[in-house]
Amino acid sequence: MDAEQTYFDMEVEPILNTPKMREIQWEGLQKAIRFFYEKVPFERRRMDKAGVKPEDIRSFEDFARAIPIISQEDFRGAMQEGDFDLTRVYRDLFGEERFNDLFLLSSTSGTTGIPTPYPLFRSGLDRVADIFGRIAWRAGIRPGDRMALCFGLSMHAAGTPQLFWYRSVPGLTIIPMGAEAGTERLLTFFKAFKPTVFTGTPSLAIHLIERAEDVLKEPIKNIGFKTLILGAEPGAGIPELRTRLESEYGAKVFDIGAGYGVSCDHPVYQGMHWVAGDYCYYELVDPETKESIPLEDGATGLAVFTPIEPKSGHFFFSLRFTLNDIHQVFTKPCPCGRSGMRYKVVGRADDMLKVKGVPVYPAAIQGIIQSFVPKVSGVFRIVLDQRPPRVVPPLKLKLEYGEGIREGDLGPLEHQILVQMHKQLKIRPSINWVPFNSLDRSTKKTQLIEKLYEK
Repeated sequence: MDAEQTYFDMEVEPILNTPKMREIQWEGLQKAIRFFYEKVPFERRRMDKAGVKPEDIRSFEDFARAIPIISQEDFRGAMQEGDFDLTRVYRDLFGEERFNDLFLLSSTSGTTGIPTPYPLFRSGLDRVADIFGRIAWRAGIRPGDRMALCFGLSMHAAGTPQLFWYRSVPGLTIIPMGAEAGTERLLTFFKAFKPTVFTGTPSLAIHLIERAEDVLKEPIKNIGFKTLILGAEPGAGIPELRTRLESEYGAKVFDIGAGYGVSCDHPVYQGMHWVAGDYCYYELVDPETKESIPLEDGATGLAVFTPIEPKSGHFFFSLRFTLNDIHQVFTKPCPCGRSGMRYKVVGRADDMLKVKGVPVYPAAIQGIIQSFVPKVSGVFRIVLDQRPPRVVPPLKLKLEYGEGIREGDLGPLEHQILVQMHKQLKIRPSINWVPFNSLDRSTKKTQLIEKLYEK
């Protein structure tokens, strides 16, 4: 493979988001619908309940109208109905053919207490390696690079499976460190193994900046990372946080996740390029009505996914599945020159708050707070007394002031923050200031919402 070539897959990637790709998707989708109906009991019941058979679906529009979307909640419900007899449940969810081909099971973080399964099938190993080869290549990973895997390795969908995701990248050495190691050991490992690529959550990447001086007695930039591949939570797409990370690490930041996408190296964040149009059909729907939204430049809605090759599906193994992420899509050519429509994660549908009827996402609050670092640490919590989405104003924030900031400086600082909150988000929150380093840091996903109503 020529290290100078534009794409990992020079045959498919140039035709992403073109009429030719649309033809490939329709041909694959028809076969996938037939497979799900004939081979997967769970999906057959869904279609029967909707009163539709494969032959009734003659267009993309028919598909969107005929089959309701499902989410992680539906899978958890299936597990409960199956009395947690997982062998029986997975035969139902995957179908006998895919169940017998099951190679690896990972999961979400299981914050509800019932983890959602994410399967990897043996017949899909080459497929997922191809997708992540495309992602890695666009992030500038080349022969000779060493990748530190710093997502949680234990059962997490972005953990151990990465050993198989990136196996097609030529000349790449993978070092599975894992967030479970803790920040001190990670930093020590970095010093010893000298990885050039970091992959993990934005929260962990920020936390390692704070800990590097204490543990290594030198800044994180001295490790020599050239690339940060960040995902599993908002952050890498927030301009203020992105700028801070690139400055502190001396490395390029790439955003991945919420689908098969990766951001480009354009100086201004353009969203993530969707790189797997030949493997997965992507839709937008209205979060409330679930009506289809055309994929036009600037459109916003709930992202929905269907694997075109269900026997090798990864993450998305069902018809019209949503992760509950709100995406904004961009279909005009990207200034970076690379192919593929782009999507930006606006927030999670189940994280949306409404303050006086105004929708507010935690990621948007995080972006404003990050713009005030180092006067603030960047660590905060949204404190909710009642179940969302409705919030009785003012929205309450618990916010750490920066290291070395005196309490007497907080009045003017709070005024500046509130001005920006009102200007950009149309809200005026109530800020409860707390000392630097008093809020918990997470090496995995950071929970930005403190739910007092559950205590």
